[in-house]
Amino acid sequence: MKKLVREFEFSPEQLHTVQQLALKFGLTEITAGILFARGIDTEEKMRAFLHPGAKNFLSPLLMQGMREAVARITQAKEEGWRVAIFGDYDADGIGACALLSRALKMFGIEPYVFVPERADGYGLSVRAIDTIFDEFLPDLIITVDCGISCREEVEYIKEQGAYVIVTDHHELPDELPDCTVINPKLKDDYPYDNLCGAGVALKLAQALIGDAANEFVDFAAISTVADSVPLLGENRDIVAEGLRRIEKHPRPAIAALLGKAGEVTAQTLAFTIAPRINAAGRMGDAKTALRLFTSEDEQEIFDLAARLNAYNMERQRSCDELYARVTADLFAEGPYGNLVMLAGDDWNAGFVGIVAARIAEEFSRPALLFVRRGEALKGSARSIERINIFDALRGCSDYIEEFGGHAQAAGVNVTAENFEALKAALDEYIGSHYEREDFVPTLPVAGRAKGDFKRVARELTLLEPCGMGNRKPLFFAEADSIETQPIKPGSQHLAMNVGGIDLVYFNGYRNYDVLTSDLHKKLVFEYNVSRYKGKEYVKGFVRTVVYDGMSGSSVELEGFENALRCLSRVQNEAEIADMGSLNAFIEEKLAGCAYGLCAVVHDRRSLRKFPVLRDLEVDVFRPSSGSAANCVLFAPAPDCNLSAFREIVCLDFPAALPETGNARILLNGELAGMGACKHVSCVREDLLSTFAALRRAEGCETGRGYAEAARALHLTEPPEQVVFALAVFEELGLLTLAQGRLELARGKRTELGNSRIYRAVMRLKEGL
Repeated sequence: MKKLVREFEFSPEQLHTVQQLALKFGLTEITAGILFARGIDTEEKMRAFLHPGAKNFLSPLLMQGMREAVARITQAKEEGWRVAIFGDYDADGIGACALLSRALKMFGIEPYVFVPERADGYGLSVRAIDTIFDEFLPDLIITVDCGISCREEVEYIKEQGAYVIVTDHHELPDELPDCTVINPKLKDDYPYDNLCGAGVALKLAQALIGDAANEFVDFAAISTVADSVPLLGENRDIVAEGLRRIEKHPRPAIAALLGKAGEVTAQTLAFTIAPRINAAGRMGDAKTALRLFTSEDEQEIFDLAARLNAYNMERQRSCDELYARVTADLFAEGPYGNLVMLAGDDWNAGFVGIVAARIAEEFSRPALLFVRRGEALKGSARSIERINIFDALRGCSDYIEEFGGHAQAAGVNVTAENFEALKAALDEYIGSHYEREDFVPTLPVAGRAKGDFKRVARELTLLEPCGMGNRKPLFFAEADSIETQPIKPGSQHLAMNVGGIDLVYFNGYRNYDVLTSDLHKKLVFEYNVSRYKGKEYVKGFVRTVVYDGMSGSSVELEGFENALRCLSRVQNEAEIADMGSLNAFIEEKLAGCAYGLCAVVHDRRSLRKFPVLRDLEVDVFRPSSGSAANCVLFAPAPDCNLSAFREIVCLDFPAALPETGNARILLNGELAGMGACKHVSCVREDLLSTFAALRRAEGCETGRGYAEAARALHLTEPPEQVVFALAVFEELGLLTLAQGRLELARGKRTELGNSRIYRAVMRLKEGL
C-alpha cells in the first residue's frame, strides 16, 4: 500500500515566513507553504516563480566553455567552415538539433545535421563519425544532448582534422573529452545545473544570436518536459515561455502533432507530442522526426506528422506485447530480488526503456531490461525515486562494458558472461545501500482538503507548468462508506462527492467495493480547474485510495461473498499446518526476504494469533501493490491474481483462493475463517423460502454483487443467508444480477447439489 507522507512541516519561524509571504503575494497559507517547501522561500524567488518566462533567463556566458564555443563558431562563420550538428535520437536530442540548426542559420551558418538511429547506439560512435565525414567532411562538429562520455570518439574526430564542441547535460565522467565542453553540471558560475540537452542548446543559441534565440524556445520546452528534468528554476521559465509561444504561434510541425488538443499544458507536451517524437527513434526512423522539425514544406510536415502518429500507435501495441512477455518471464523467475533484471533475444531495443519504467513503477524497485545480440547485451535501466541507479551501476562498473545516464535512468551494455555477475552485484549493492523503506512507494500530500478549496484550486494553477520536480500538489479527503457511481453507464470511471468536493476516479471501478465499504479511507487527489462555456468547474482527480484494513464491519459481508465465489473454483492442494508452525514459517520468510509471501485471512480476528504479522498493513480484497511485496490480504476477490507470490499462507480455513499459479500453499487447520457459515442454512426448505422472497423482489435494483444486493433488498433473512442463496441460485442459473437488477429465470429446474458453492459450504459446516 502506498504510504502518505506530509510534503512539509514547518518550524514556528518557518511558518511565520510562510504567513508573511502569503500576505505579501495575496495567497492562502497552504499555497505559500507548498511553494516555500519547494525552495521558493524568499520574495525574490516567489516573484520569479509566480511570473515565469524569458525575463528570468540566465546569462549563457556564465557557463564554462561558452565564450570559447562562441569564438570557435564565429571563426567557423568568418572562415566559411563546414559545420555539423550531431544529436541523440530521442525527443531531447531531436529538439536540440532543430533548435541549434535554426539558430546557426540565423547566425549565418548552414549546418549539416545528423542523428543516428537507435540500432547504432547512443552517442558518438566511430561508425557515425565515418558516415558524417563521408557525406559532409566537416571542419567542426557540435554535439547536442550527448558526447560528455565520448572522450575516445572526440579524439577520433580530431584525428580526422575537425574541431569538436560538446554540449551535453548528462552526468560527468571521470575524464572529460579534450575539447570545448559545455555542460551545466561543470563547476562554474552558472547557477542552474538541471537543463536538458535542448536547454543547453538554447543557451548556446542565446550566446550566438541573443534574444532572437527565444524564437526557438518551443523546441526547448518540449525537450525539457520529455526528458523529465525538474520543472524548477530556468527549466520552469523555458517551459512557460515555450507554452506561451505554442499557444499563440504554434509552428506547423507542432500544430500537426497537437491535432485537436485543447489547452496546451506541460502534460500535453509530455503525453501528446513527446511520445510521437520518441516513437520515430524507437521504430528506427529518428530522421523522420528530425525532418519534421526542420522542414518548411507544409505538405511534407503533414505527411511526416501522420507517419509519427502511426509510429506512436504501433509503438503502443509493441510495448504492450513486450510488457506481457517481460512480466511472463519475471513471474516465471520470481520477482523477489532488490531489482528486476532480465534479457531477451528478440526484444525490440527501442521499447525496453519504456517497459523498464513501467516495471519499475509497478514492482517498486529498479528495473533493467536487456536485448541480447550474441555475446553482447544492450540494456535500459529505470529506477524509483529513492534509489540512484547511476550510482549503483558505477559501484558495479567492473562488470559493465559501458554505461551512462542519471539517477533515475541509464543505458548500460554488458557481455553475456558478466550478466549474472552484474545482476548479483547490483542486487547486493542496492540491498546494502538502501533500507526497505526506500522501496515503499510514497505519495507526498500537502494536507487535508479543507477551507475554501475552490480558492486553493484556483491558486494552484499558478504552479503550472507542473511536472518533474514541481508536481501537482496532492490533498486527501477522509471518509468511510462513499456513495459512488460510474460517470456514465458501463464506464470504468467513478464520480463521487466527499466533503463537498466533487471527485472523479479514473479506472476506479475495480475498487468500487472498497469505496462503498465502511473501511476508513483517505482519497488522495489533485485539484483540476476547467472552464466550459464561461463556467468554471473545480474537481478533484483521485490518484489513489489508502485505507485502514482493520476498520469497518461491512467488508465482512463482501469478504464472505468473495470466499463463496472463490470456493466455486478448483482449489489448489494445500499443506495443513498448526498455528505454531505457521508463525515460525512466516517469521523466517519475513526475515529472509521482503517479497513473495501473502498471508490470506477470511476473519480479521484471526490475525491476533499471528503476532509476527503485526508490522504488515492489511490489504482488502486485492493486494494494493503488484510488486509481490510481503502482505496480509483479507478475503481475496476472485478477479485478483496471486501467482506472483512464492508462498501463500492461509491463516484460517478454508483455502478460498483465486489464481495462485505455482505458489506453495499452507493452510492453518486450527482456525475457521468463514464463521459466517454458522449463520447459513443449507436446508432445502430454508433456501426455497429465501428464493420465494427473492421472487417477490424481482426487478429491484441490487448493485453489482451479492453483498450489496443483500443490503439493497432489505429481506427479513440474515444478510449472510441472502448472500449464500444468491451465490447458489446464480451458479445454478436460476437468477442473475446483470445490469444491477435482480432477474429470475423461468421454468428451470435443478438440484442444489449441482452447485459447487453449496457443496463446499456443506463440507465446511461439517468442520465448524
